[in-house]
Amino acid sequence: MKFKNIYSKLPSFKIGLLFVLYFFIVACKSDYFDKQPLDSISDGTFWKTEKDANLALIGCYNIGAGWSGEDFWNARAVFYLDLMAGLGSEKELIPDRVTDGSLNSSYWVTNSYWSNTYNKIAKCNNFLDHIDAIQMDQTKKSILKSEIRTLRAYCLFNLALYFGDVPLPKKLLTLDEANSITRTPKAEVWTFVENELKESAALLPTTRPSSEMGRITAGAALAILGRVQMAEKKWSDAAVTYKKIIDSGVYSIEQGGFKKLFIQTGENSNEIILASQYHEDTYSHVFLQYLYPETYGGWHQFSPYNELVQSYECTDGKTVEESPLYNSNNPYNNRDPRLDQTIMISDRAVFKGVKYISRPESSSPDRMNRYNWSGYCVNKFMDSTFAGNLMNYGGNFTLIRYAEVLLSYLEAKVEAGDAINQALLDETINKVRGRASVNMPPVKVTDAASLRTIFRRERKVELAFEGIHYYDILRWGTAATELNRQFTGMKLTNSPSTYKDFPVDNQGFLLYQKRAFVAGRNELWPIPQSERDINKNLTQNSGY
Repeated sequence: MKFKNIYSKLPSFKIGLLFVLYFFIVACKSDYFDKQPLDSISDGTFWKTEKDANLALIGCYNIGAGWSGEDFWNARAVFYLDLMAGLGSEKELIPDRVTDGSLNSSYWVTNSYWSNTYNKIAKCNNFLDHIDAIQMDQTKKSILKSEIRTLRAYCLFNLALYFGDVPLPKKLLTLDEANSITRTPKAEVWTFVENELKESAALLPTTRPSSEMGRITAGAALAILGRVQMAEKKWSDAAVTYKKIIDSGVYSIEQGGFKKLFIQTGENSNEIILASQYHEDTYSHVFLQYLYPETYGGWHQFSPYNELVQSYECTDGKTVEESPLYNSNNPYNNRDPRLDQTIMISDRAVFKGVKYISRPESSSPDRMNRYNWSGYCVNKFMDSTFAGNLMNYGGNFTLIRYAEVLLSYLEAKVEAGDAINQALLDETINKVRGRASVNMPPVKVTDAASLRTIFRRERKVELAFEGIHYYDILRWGTAATELNRQFTGMKLTNSPSTYKDFPVDNQGFLLYQKRAFVAGRNELWPIPQSERDINKNLTQNSGY
């Protein structure tokens, strides 16, 4: 019996119209004739030319098209992370169960993140084990190796973030090694990741020609490094890292509209630092089928929570608790424009000329009471420029944007105890809030405690559903508070005391779902029991 995921014998990959079969070599062969495969490409015949190196590079970048499963690159799987983090629910409660108190070591969702990520690491290790055998330009080779080291580092960072101590394979493992590997302390994993990213960033190009769009740049490696340092609370180091990205002059805040960033026509924006790449017909994905409401041909799989809705400020820059512009009877008026551009609200959102309606008394296929829905739907990735099959979407999915860099730089400066002035605010958070189509009032608060509340809220609303909020609440230590509560849905009545149709809170919002995140346990995911059944050296996280 073999260790299923860190050691992978038969991975395959594809991109566009290119299909390459690419076999890892096991530690020993039972065939005494020692034949090379006649119907596939093996390591024994493959690693010869620069073309081979580039084909193998594509294999490492592969994130899986179509219905591919959960990892830290796949569009749906990255989106799932924010549902786990309490920004909304999924129709079948699939990601919800990770943080509702019911998670166990046999749950297929977290097990998939583990297995698919280690499969990717195995591909990266195989690449790094063989690339030096190829005779090619050394500068090109250094860039290729740095790309793969960055991809591997991103995978390892996320594994340690969510699982804690994890195996750290730095080469392709033999069968015996894979079946006996132990968990490396999270701090050691992140130290290794930091070093890999620092060394790689120094060798990677700052920009890419259009023919290399989507490949890792120095900015991407630094942005991942910044996330690692923020998670480690190395605030001064993180500030230096993010300042390098800012000073590079490569990236800027998109002024062509906030919504443009999340559809095909905006996928080459200078704001995008790292994105999962897709292409209609040849390497597409099915995320839009999950996302779209039923009115527009989708499955309406996702329902944002009202707690996210209420996090958006009013147009005067004040919260709904503070602003005189907030009217509890018309709670969606006078709000941050990003609210409507992120969330579809009943009788308010219009897509391709058709109004979204979720009122329970309506005949709409999206009426709130027809299924397990909050009444809200996600608008952020709805693409009005796309007229194709929702299961064949070719739009990229952004993993890191320049907006995150600016907000992270401000946070790092605040938490490092540096002096905060208006110039810093204007170069960071106010650039994000002040983009065209948003134009929210500038932040002028310089007090650290007050500013902390502001930039945390700004990260939540600006980056909603981009897979970053789970990372944030884990490193802030607020996951237990955020996820052990009653969540609400759409506004149903202005007379909650007499309303009887559905349960509502004292403001008339639907009482939707409860989560019971277990503090001290659910901050980490369990090590898959299927892996521990194979490898007895893998210990389990507390509480599982």
